[in-house]
Amino acid sequence: MVTSVTSLTGNGLKDWLVQRVTAIYLAMYTGLFFVVWGKSSPWTYETWTALFQTPWFQITTALALFTLLFHAWIGLWTVTTDYIKNTGLRLTVQGLVMFVLLSQLIAGFMMIWGQ
Repeated sequence: MVTSVTSLTGNGLKDWLVQRVTAIYLAMYTGLFFVVWGKSSPWTYETWTALFQTPWFQITTALALFTLLFHAWIGLWTVTTDYIKNTGLRLTVQGLVMFVLLSQLIAGFMMIWGQ
């Protein structure tokens, strides 16, 4: 059996399930964000700062960043393995995608937890 070292779980069914669970979390996070946004009008810099300094919102946002990383990686891994047949090119593209996703995760954490 051939296993892919770039797959998230190494199992197509598990990858499918992870992508569905992350999609549900991202939908719930988006809904939560719009509820908070709707209740706290008008929005100013101080309002945004206060919201992102609360621990519960920092944690939910950090989880949203992780789930976004996993969700995007599974989707892009599927597309690259389906459409890029050249192994070297596919691994290069996947490496670049992973670099961009990890860079976004680090930048997001710096924004959430930074001072």
